[in-house]
Amino acid sequence: MRKKAVAHLLECVDIMDATGSRDLKLWFADGTNYPGQDDIRARQDRLAEALAIVYSRLAENQRMLLEYKLFEPSFYSTDVPDWGTSLLHCLALGPRAEVVVDTGHHAPGTNIEFIVAMLLRANRLGGFDFNSRFYADDDLMVGAADPFQLFRIMHEVIEADALKPTGGTAFMLDQCHNIEPKIPAQIRSVMNVQEATAKALLIDADVLAEAQQAGDVLAANGAMMDAYNTDVRPLLAELREETGLDPDPVAAYRRSGYAEKIVAERVGGTPASWGT
Repeated sequence: MRKKAVAHLLECVDIMDATGSRDLKLWFADGTNYPGQDDIRARQDRLAEALAIVYSRLAENQRMLLEYKLFEPSFYSTDVPDWGTSLLHCLALGPRAEVVVDTGHHAPGTNIEFIVAMLLRANRLGGFDFNSRFYADDDLMVGAADPFQLFRIMHEVIEADALKPTGGTAFMLDQCHNIEPKIPAQIRSVMNVQEATAKALLIDADVLAEAQQAGDVLAANGAMMDAYNTDVRPLLAELREETGLDPDPVAAYRRSGYAEKIVAERVGGTPASWGT
């Protein structure tokens, strides 16, 4: 069974070669439900062995990104439950193995921007899966539950100069829209990230650094809050117009009639399901 799993991963690398893909992104939904069900250390040994086989198959321009998740589906132990476990495996593999941070994969109260800062410091932040959660991995629109957290995360990315494409961090939406229309929800998610990023870019770095060096807690926090409380929506609308885009992406989608078009085209079709 393990040989089949590794063979599947190696086949994925073959597909990467054919398509020019850079990143092999891995998440393992495996673990144990009861103490004594399996040897925890032996499981990590087996995982490390499999990862090493796949890593050695990667080309020089390809990376392995290892995601972590607090739980699901296992209730006692999950094989890659946190950023530390993911980072340890990546460090053992080599410089082209990096960690993926899914913003919904953390316990309540976790300081995600601290994790982001630590991974950036170690040059091991491979990418993000952006979403939001009220409970646990709800896969809601990014920024829905805590837009201030998204702002703080983007501040760490910008401070480490990792926003630019050459920074190597892959930004992705990983969401599941069940009651809201999917395409408008994706558009709104992109806009939420844009707004959080614009606000983070407005932080006066000199004022913030001066307050930090002086130990002025309120001034330092004020520099952050001044930027966060700025309404950047008119600025982003103006930027879109300058680049030839509609200033209001959601309204543009509604006017396009695309939603009605795809509904009409799919009448009588076969719905997608786990069985197809």
